[in-house]
Amino acid sequence: MDIPALGQHEKALTIFAQRNRVLASNIANADTPNYKARDIDFKAALNTARQDTISLTQTSDLHKQAWGTTKEGASTMYRMPTQSTLDGNTVEMDVEQAAFAENALKYRASLAFLDGKIRTLKYALKGSE
Repeated sequence: MDIPALGQHEKALTIFAQRNRVLASNIANADTPNYKARDIDFKAALNTARQDTISLTQTSDLHKQAWGTTKEGASTMYRMPTQSTLDGNTVEMDVEQAAFAENALKYRASLAFLDGKIRTLKYALKGSE
């Protein structure tokens, strides 16, 4: 449900949660040979969420996607490592942990903003108590 008074924060929270899952998966697979680190382009995902008109459907099992897609629809991209490893794994723990912490902070900030908006709307409806 899209509530105009809440702005884009509702959609942003969904994308932040998706990105947290992708980054957590990267961290969990840090020692998995040939695992390729992935990430979500937040700006592109939010633009897609705003449009809500573009949807791609896989009509055949032979269709391959160049980018992965989370079950909510945000595109995941592979991250290019700054230093290659012998086992083919592209997860760099410091990069992943920093991205995870930054994303979690943005999620909490967006959630706090929404909380303030909802409190303001409740106050406007009920008045002071």
